[in-house]
Amino acid sequence: MKISTLTVIAVFFIITLAKAQQTRPKTDTVFFEDFNSKTLDRTKWNVEVTGNTVNDEQQAYVDSAATLYFVSGAMAGGAANGALVIKAVYKPGFTSKENKKYDFISGRINTQHKMEFTYGTASARMKMSSGAGLWPAFWALGNGSWPDCGEIDMMETVGDSSWISNALHGPKYFGNTPLVYRAFFPQGTDVTQWHVYSVDWTANSIVFKLDGKVTYTVTRTMVEHYGRWAFDNPKFIILNFALGGGYPAGVNKIKTPYNGISEATVNKIKAGAAKVMVDWVLVTKTDN
Repeated sequence: MKISTLTVIAVFFIITLAKAQQTRPKTDTVFFEDFNSKTLDRTKWNVEVTGNTVNDEQQAYVDSAATLYFVSGAMAGGAANGALVIKAVYKPGFTSKENKKYDFISGRINTQHKMEFTYGTASARMKMSSGAGLWPAFWALGNGSWPDCGEIDMMETVGDSSWISNALHGPKYFGNTPLVYRAFFPQGTDVTQWHVYSVDWTANSIVFKLDGKVTYTVTRTMVEHYGRWAFDNPKFIILNFALGGGYPAGVNKIKTPYNGISEATVNKIKAGAAKVMVDWVLVTKTDN
């Protein structure tokens, strides 16, 4: 029986494809939160309540539907299955459990002890208000004392809508860390639109991405130039919305009416227009 050349080529192609599929790394979903319910899933998330703020931030974090709530449909503004809203609220005279007074309250959630991962890809689809002193962040933190536990900042913005920052903090490279990069949005886009912020974390490198495009790559060698690599331990995810403080003030140089917060931003908060929206959070891990 004669076998045509085309048949041989087809069989070869099928075998090659099958082998490729067998050797292709498998990607598993470690964690996925679509924020499509009416209340926060407390089996996945902790809500932080604190008045002992750091970095001279001007807000207290509270567990309240005023600062953490869900929207759907047209109110979700492009999040098909709904979104989480973290809202800054003007509340002069608010007193925290530590008996400290604040003029603002906001929200902060984390996955500590509920979902922690070592290596993998962490992503979030988000959009947020701009305004000098608005300081939302999507980041990952290890357990234990800071900065020895290691911190990965996938997205921070201090109110300038044209850029976000990526950063690493660890022993001897923290605070005003040398391992930081300011990533500017392409012309015609900014922080107020939906974007996917992500990090690819391995044993030897940490690669930050904006909408799938690499913004900043840090290697173990780069980190160890400053101090110990603090990124072989489990990390948990944090989403928060801070207001003012050291980082914003260091950028915008504003001291009044609040440290790092402009009068225009205060008016935006008073009007209920200072919000962070989160469509989803995803953590995956690829078997090598």
